[in-house]
Amino acid sequence: MSNSKTNVSPVAGKTILVTGGTGSFGKAFVRDLLREDAAKKIIVFSRDEQKHYMMNQEFTDPRLRFFVGDIRDEKRLKSAFRDVDIVVHAAAMKHVPICEYNPIEAIQTNIDGARNIVEAAINAGVEKVLGLSTDKAVAPVNLYGASKLCMEKLMIAANAYSGSKRTRFSLVRYGNVMGSAGSVIPLFRRQCQSGKLTITDERMTRFWIDMAGAVRLVRQGLERMVGGEIFIPKLPTSDITTLADAIAPGVPRETIGIRPGEKLHETLVSSDECLRTRDLDELLVIWPEFSFHDHVPTEKPGKPLPAGFVYRSDRPELRLDLAATRTMLKEVA
Repeated sequence: MSNSKTNVSPVAGKTILVTGGTGSFGKAFVRDLLREDAAKKIIVFSRDEQKHYMMNQEFTDPRLRFFVGDIRDEKRLKSAFRDVDIVVHAAAMKHVPICEYNPIEAIQTNIDGARNIVEAAINAGVEKVLGLSTDKAVAPVNLYGASKLCMEKLMIAANAYSGSKRTRFSLVRYGNVMGSAGSVIPLFRRQCQSGKLTITDERMTRFWIDMAGAVRLVRQGLERMVGGEIFIPKLPTSDITTLADAIAPGVPRETIGIRPGEKLHETLVSSDECLRTRDLDELLVIWPEFSFHDHVPTEKPGKPLPAGFVYRSDRPELRLDLAATRTMLKEVA
């Protein structure tokens, strides 16, 4: 992994495919790619026909292609990955309760789909694959988190499967995206109109990242990756009551209890992972336990973390107060 940034865009002259490209992150990432002239072609891969249609109406850049398909379909992926240089894998079933009640569907998309992407990318000679993961993959207590942990393991080990071929796999891992589909922020804003907020547990804390930060992290990952790393941003946290105070001061609240599969607090780096993690100032990098190829440096760049360090959302030094939470929310339309 390079320890310094270059002036050359990692997407310059490349064909980029985004799985889940019609989703919240996918649209934001495609929009970001279209702001510059570097990419040769951008392929939006998604199974949602209606979202393809709507996105095609919004974006008219001639470099853009729309490819209806499901990551569960190996043959469709094989066709889509032809002549692709970079894959950003954002497709997933991500709603915790839905995954709990539909476990087979979640496994087929989040785990089997990841395996299909690994095999299709290696067979097609894709240069880089960057997968999007979540804090819920660390010490998971729900199926969504467990399936994303499996996705992480598959993609890291895929560097061994690719062998002497050029395909390399890395990941980014982050917390809740402010304002994305399913986020508590738009939920609270809707509930303001009805005159009552639903709170799961007043002790609950979460990491927060805005969509621009998620896009920036993926850009950093594509620029720095050599294969096998997990890139993690440094994020603020808030508790649910402060968030409610910032969005809807004075609105009555009802405590409804934690939903199936939810945690009180989330973790981005566990105490076991901290032994393999380096601090690069603007982000953290977890290196793989095994060196799958000779591109992994023997001396890892950055500073090691203190022994026993845990990057958890209830750490008091990360917590936003009410004023800072209100400032954060100004970034969410």
